[in-house]
Amino acid sequence: MTDTTFTSLERVLTSLQQKEPDRVPFFLLVTMHGARELGMSIEEYYSKAEYMAEGQIRMRERYGHDCLYGFSYASAELEAFGGKTFFFEDGPPNGAAPIIFSADDIDKLEKPCVLDQPSLTRVLDAQTLMKERIGDEAPIIGVVMSPFSLPVMQMGFEKYMDLILGEPDVLERLLAINEAFCIEWANAQLAAGATAICFFDPISSSTIISPQQYRATGFKSAQRTIAKINGPTATHFASGRCLPVINDLVETKTAMIAASVDEDLGDVKGAANGRLTVFGNLNGIEMRRWTPDQTETIVKDAIAKAARGGGFILSDNHGEIPWQVPESVLDAVSQAVHKWGRYPLDWIGN
Repeated sequence: MTDTTFTSLERVLTSLQQKEPDRVPFFLLVTMHGARELGMSIEEYYSKAEYMAEGQIRMRERYGHDCLYGFSYASAELEAFGGKTFFFEDGPPNGAAPIIFSADDIDKLEKPCVLDQPSLTRVLDAQTLMKERIGDEAPIIGVVMSPFSLPVMQMGFEKYMDLILGEPDVLERLLAINEAFCIEWANAQLAAGATAICFFDPISSSTIISPQQYRATGFKSAQRTIAKINGPTATHFASGRCLPVINDLVETKTAMIAASVDEDLGDVKGAANGRLTVFGNLNGIEMRRWTPDQTETIVKDAIAKAARGGGFILSDNHGEIPWQVPESVLDAVSQAVHKWGRYPLDWIGN
């Protein structure tokens, strides 16, 4: 399934310019589905760059979406700091034990060199292979965990929240290390072939911390970090709410913001007001149970709320479509976008 008027990259860039391309761009952020396509386990799939690149190419050929997702799993970054990853048969890999237990551990923590870490160089090699295959036809999306959200894997959620609320000086020491790592990791991906960087920052969402806390912590870290990333970024709160801090997000100089399924797409698009491109917000958990008719209705509604005038990319709301979402639903999303996403959207309001 292809569109001949615009390439995927042209379609996305046009939308980023707050203009209407030929059709609404959409990202199916499938990661693990490539393993199923290649007939292998999730752990085996992530063991070689060639597998990840081939999986992404095949997924795009099958569903006709507008990007390749140059992402493996979040705890690849924990591995770079000396941590370990648990693999599962039917879900995303997760980090094992924390690596930070005290302020002394933070004092001893050192920034790893990205090019010395197998968990990261596999991703870089996969992105290079994707770029060789796709050229400039479609964007390749790289991923970093924000310096402010990475500590959840490094030290555990409860201890990290205690650090945010009670030890600002220690927090700043940890952020400095993570910021240097994040910048190096993002720029290595851009050099390898990524077109843009998805800046995952769930702890900064208003679902997790208050806007006031965000402005004192995660916001400042994002400003410092994004300023040194050598390409466009999309800030993703991984299902968390963005509306209360959308004006702050504009100030970080990010180009895109992901809307939570708990927020109305029309409200987010209105608040962005042409300053940010909005992407989202299909409910990845509920997608497991959608029928083709439900899928079409939901996709059509999202387009009606946010797609006029460009500045919108349809995607899931979390940044990773669950393993349990069947291929029939992904097919139905694609078919609905190609049916209802053609500009001009004259059917809206009729």
